[in-house]
Amino acid sequence: MASALSLDQVGKIGEEMGAAFLATLKKQAPDIESYAKGEGVKMAQCLATITSLFAAGTIQEEEAKLQLDIQKQAARAVLLTVEGLGALAVEAAINAALGVAKDAVNTALGIVLI
Repeated sequence: MASALSLDQVGKIGEEMGAAFLATLKKQAPDIESYAKGEGVKMAQCLATITSLFAAGTIQEEEAKLQLDIQKQAARAVLLTVEGLGALAVEAAINAALGVAKDAVNTALGIVLI
């Protein structure tokens, strides 16, 4: 049965995702810190919303995956505006950040979202 992420989980995941973004992108763009942390928090909040809606039965697996894809595209758009970052670096950072949240989110949902 699906469950929502707790506020503590969301905060922890947001920090960890921001750190993963930062670790992956810092070499290419030294001034990336505020963007990395911000995108980590936004992505964690999106994942929290997805888990809440899924647990409540408001959305199904297909829509949950679509919502995650929309958030990934938004993060990609923001990070690509930073000078020095290319598409491959941004994609690697998004994958690293999602890797941090994978177990908690997939366990909460009871499906493989990430």
